[in-house]
Amino acid sequence: MENPSMRSTFVTTFCALIVAMFASPAPVSAQSFMEGEFDPAIPTLEQTVGHKPGERITSPEEGYSYLKALDEAAADRVDLVEYARSWQGRPLYYMVISAPQNMARIEAIKADLATIAAGRPGNGNALPVTWLAHSVHGNEISPMDAALMTAYHLLAAQDDPRVDQILRETIVIIDPLQNPDGRARFVHNFRTALGMTPQADRQSAEHDEPWPSGRVNHYLFDLNRDWFTLSQPETRGKVAAIREWHPVVVKDIHEMGGDDTYFFSPAADPINPNITAEQRRGYEIIGRNNAGYFDALGEPYFTREVYDLFYPGYGDTWNAHQGAIGSTYEQGSARALVLERRDGTMLTYADTVRNQFTAAFSTAEAVAQNAGYFLRSYADYRAANANGAAGRGSYIIDLSKRRWNAENMGRKLAAQGITVLRRDGSVSACGKSYPQGYLAVPQAQPAARLVRSLLDTDTPLPRQFVVEQERRRSQDLPHELYDVTAWSVGLMSGVDVSLCGSNVGGSPLDAGAPIAPKSEGQGAFAVAVPWTDSGQARLVTLALREGLEGRVTDEAFVQNGRNFPRGTVVFPAAANTPETMARLDALAREIGAHTVAMETSWVEDGPNLGSDAFVRLTVPKIAMVWDDGVSQLSAGAARYVLEQRLGLPVAPIRSNRFGGADLSDYDVLVVPDGRPASALGRAGRETITNFVKRGGVLVALGDSLRAFSSGDDALLAVKREAALGRTPSEAEEEEDGDLAEAEEFTSEEEYRAAIQDETALPDTLPGALLNTVSDTDHFLSAGYDEGPVVLASGSDIYTPIDREAGINVIRYAASGSLIASGYVWDENRRQIAFKPYMIAQETGDGMAIAFTQDPTTRAFLDGLDLLVANAVLVAPSRVR
Repeated sequence: MENPSMRSTFVTTFCALIVAMFASPAPVSAQSFMEGEFDPAIPTLEQTVGHKPGERITSPEEGYSYLKALDEAAADRVDLVEYARSWQGRPLYYMVISAPQNMARIEAIKADLATIAAGRPGNGNALPVTWLAHSVHGNEISPMDAALMTAYHLLAAQDDPRVDQILRETIVIIDPLQNPDGRARFVHNFRTALGMTPQADRQSAEHDEPWPSGRVNHYLFDLNRDWFTLSQPETRGKVAAIREWHPVVVKDIHEMGGDDTYFFSPAADPINPNITAEQRRGYEIIGRNNAGYFDALGEPYFTREVYDLFYPGYGDTWNAHQGAIGSTYEQGSARALVLERRDGTMLTYADTVRNQFTAAFSTAEAVAQNAGYFLRSYADYRAANANGAAGRGSYIIDLSKRRWNAENMGRKLAAQGITVLRRDGSVSACGKSYPQGYLAVPQAQPAARLVRSLLDTDTPLPRQFVVEQERRRSQDLPHELYDVTAWSVGLMSGVDVSLCGSNVGGSPLDAGAPIAPKSEGQGAFAVAVPWTDSGQARLVTLALREGLEGRVTDEAFVQNGRNFPRGTVVFPAAANTPETMARLDALAREIGAHTVAMETSWVEDGPNLGSDAFVRLTVPKIAMVWDDGVSQLSAGAARYVLEQRLGLPVAPIRSNRFGGADLSDYDVLVVPDGRPASALGRAGRETITNFVKRGGVLVALGDSLRAFSSGDDALLAVKREAALGRTPSEAEEEEDGDLAEAEEFTSEEEYRAAIQDETALPDTLPGALLNTVSDTDHFLSAGYDEGPVVLASGSDIYTPIDREAGINVIRYAASGSLIASGYVWDENRRQIAFKPYMIAQETGDGMAIAFTQDPTTRAFLDGLDLLVANAVLVAPSRVR
């Protein structure tokens, strides 16, 4: 490491130059945010795309052209790699930067890193990799421009000993833009709104994005919640790239509200218990280096507040569970070229780019100064896990329950670098029989802590943190949980996962291996598709779209001793052609679905195929409320689940069109989570009511139920509840309100009760997985004889629907057995018990269906896919 006093002198001098550079809010003219001599052979941003750093918000295409120019100009120090394509076809790149002598032996370095990552001793070739990731949210704009400046400075600086050390001692990988579709959307909207001069007023159009914002990708996903779900191509490519390089430090660089300053690690509580003490030391080293730069600049910052390290779907926690020092950095955003903050000061885009560059450079420097320490810590972490430091047993995934979901889950785990083993056939392990085999995930492996975080039924919050949150609630202060408290992937997939205390064997599962189909039975009379998992639902929808005729029953039946569950779909050979039946078989093989050949309509129990209990299925035409009034995240997730998982196309219709919309061609209308009543207007709500009365199916998700459960024309006869012990907000006010009845308070509890908001809603639930109970007499619960595990969050709790009005298809379990995973306030636990999760009410010739919580959120609840399919695919056949 360099002499601390020399470093302090340099930083002070450097920061004095920076302060002078940014004395005015105008964009800077320098091509790096550090003074010095720069190689004229390395092109500047202005030379390549026509604007200086911070002068303009660089588009994805402009940024890529600059990276390519750097790649050409410094081929001995740079490698620009495309690692994915977005939904809209835009490339995603990362840039590898190091000294020429390191780049010349880069394959040897990578090979040794792979050895270390496998938990084995290296051969001395490895160098630590610092991964700097930028703009996962497309409207968090300064990170990408900062990435371009970091790349320029590392390649062009000629008199900076820190750059020499960074390039000599480490590999720096810059991912400049993790969400090109979102940024392109933001830049388009911003440039469209821009006038003669940039506006600092946050009310102006250039600060006010239309729906959807640039935060999300094409399918409107928050890509910083997708790390273990792997639903989006941007995420899948990024995870594969990180697994190839095994970085020891990963910084995910973001923006936050413009009135905030700058955040860097250490993180706030709660900290995931799978984060080690040694990793916390690494956070301190980098954080202190960042603090030195920001202090010298006179730039305010904060640490250990707001941004926690608990949920493994974030870039920071996920990478920390791989052994890296994974962090989130957050800069207050100008969200344009200039913003007037609430305190009257001006924040320029150039300011934000400078700060992001400073933090990224400081991080790379800290790793270089401590290269041996960070590489050794990473190697020790992976080796200790491989030797059983996090456990020595195995998680066993039963392939006899939701087989396709279990197989898919195993492949997702393998895609994250987790060792997954498989055994086929009827086998036993740990004293339990597995008639269709199992997948096993050993605990003793390098990624063991990621394994535990994802597969444990529950990841407990630290006790002190829980005590503090309960104290805050007692004072009517908001809780400090940033995201959900439960994410057990087995529970969310509806898969049976058990922990065995010993190792079990099997063959390694390849993440890219196709799911093998399961074909049973003999005969050419019909083919049955049991309604058991997501693969079955996809097979049925794709077969219907290819023109096959299928029939569904909501009754179980038995043929030749084989049990067929409720919801089974049968494709009779007589109603189809040999060609279409062959296509059904091909689809089943492509998907890896389960089919049963039937030789007769005769059954031993339940309805025959000619019974009225079998109803013909057709492909529904689905519309979705789109735009203002509904959550972009919910709209995107619902559309993704319907289109990409179930194979059902969706027609989005903007909310302000419903007043005059013609819905006669549609069978289903999906309303995503949100508050659509105002955007729809009275006329729009009447259009939807008439749509249902004429035979349509309304599917309302989450908070959108509010719009259809109030007023004289309510389609669902339920009401939101106030908090326990409170009065509903509709209660009439007492007359003579100037006087109140005298009260005597004899305790602090009585005083606190007196000052509570009497019309308050239940406390907001951060997000927990809850157990439910199914009404097995209703077709909408097919596939769920045992109630599914669902995710609940927010404060909306609804009364059960009256039997005369409708059906509580899925309700929450009793309070004592309610919680499957996560933390739930005690009042919520008692109040949610027995309340509805899924409701159905017939109106006229149609049906309104509501999920009181969104079953498609983040697309990570694939165990609920059949429930969604029941609502959008099966329900239209039942109301015709």
